[in-house]
Amino acid sequence: MTYSGKLRLGVNIDHVATVRNARGGDTPDPLRAARIAQECGADGITAHLREDRRHISDADIEGLMEILTIPLNFEMAATDEMQAIALRHKPHAVCIVPEKREERTTEGGLEVAREENKLAHFIAPLRDAGCRVSIFIAADLRQIEAAHRIGAQVVELHSGAYCDAHHEGRFEDRDRELAALREMSAVAHGLGLEVHVGHGLTYETVQPVAAFPEPVELNIGHFLIGEAIFRGLEPAMLEMRRLMDEARGIT
Repeated sequence: MTYSGKLRLGVNIDHVATVRNARGGDTPDPLRAARIAQECGADGITAHLREDRRHISDADIEGLMEILTIPLNFEMAATDEMQAIALRHKPHAVCIVPEKREERTTEGGLEVAREENKLAHFIAPLRDAGCRVSIFIAADLRQIEAAHRIGAQVVELHSGAYCDAHHEGRFEDRDRELAALREMSAVAHGLGLEVHVGHGLTYETVQPVAAFPEPVELNIGHFLIGEAIFRGLEPAMLEMRRLMDEARGIT
């Protein structure tokens, strides 16, 4: 049996903090963005606290834990520092992602198959603390099977290659990447993993992914924050929600 109901929309607020940090000071405030998103129907908020604190800060995480009544998805690298922060705050979910200082954003999925033993030990205390553990991976069979073996409850499939190919006009590559996302969503679901998808999704690319029956959540950030500059966060979110619902046949 596959999931085919209403998709959850997780809103990533990292790049509100990116704009704030470009100048310093307190504005724009990512907590205000989270509050608006919550009030206009987001199902969750995602925030990535990076090692170099390039956007979201420790104070942002503390503030989000105080104000949110919807789940916080805490994106984090598999480091002792981040594990300690997650265990202190105990957010609803933690999503383990790769992190390199030189990258502008998370550019690929985590290499789980090569680090199974290390990651299994890393996520065990998080699960014991009540956090729902998600692993951000490519749509690759080896990585999905490894995520299942280490005890992850959720996999978030990286949709960046599909989105990049679409926007660059490489339509054969786009279709191949979309087919991989479709196939691996089914595989992950078949293993009992909850399936999320995220990275690079836009109004143009969201519907083919939203139409898959297995995913229960899409996590979208950069595009929505960019659209919010021109139309406001609530209208940007509502249009994304409309497209997601339309793809699921929900009116």
